[in-house]
Amino acid sequence: MSEKKTEIEVKREPAPAVGAPMPDWEPLRALRHQIDRLMTDFEWPDLRHAWSRKPTIPPSAWPAFGVAIPAVDLVERNGGYELQAELPGLSEDQIEVKLSNGMVTIKGEKSSERVEDDDDYHLRERSFGSFQRSFRVPANVDADKIEARFDKGVLKVTLPKSAAAIENERKIKVKAA
Repeated sequence: MSEKKTEIEVKREPAPAVGAPMPDWEPLRALRHQIDRLMTDFEWPDLRHAWSRKPTIPPSAWPAFGVAIPAVDLVERNGGYELQAELPGLSEDQIEVKLSNGMVTIKGEKSSERVEDDDDYHLRERSFGSFQRSFRVPANVDADKIEARFDKGVLKVTLPKSAAAIENERKIKVKAA
């Protein structure tokens, strides 16, 4: 039998010029989004402006040093605001809620250790993870009445409006054009 040889043209693209932008690469984009999120969470305005691009990956999908950043909802209801954070697997003594300089900060950390001793081996595993999220408190909140409750893996922080803020609220009728 005779072998048929087919030549295939090899296309070569010129090498990018020095200093030319790199092609879009998914791992680098994900790292960029994580750094953007870190700057946003810690409220470092002087550093955040250098990286002002908005992330396209939802914040709750980013891992933070082995612990997922908790999903947080902020809703307005019953004369105030309620901040809800999903914190499965944590207990109330592993969570800290702090009010300082007009910011509410939620911190949590979880650690575990597993030890197995057998005749022919010794196993010790440790894991640790923590997170921190900060939110600016609206000006119309009565800071002395802020409360936090933790039940079945959900942290609820109530931020009641001040009496003056409630009195100044009024409903505006929407008219047809």
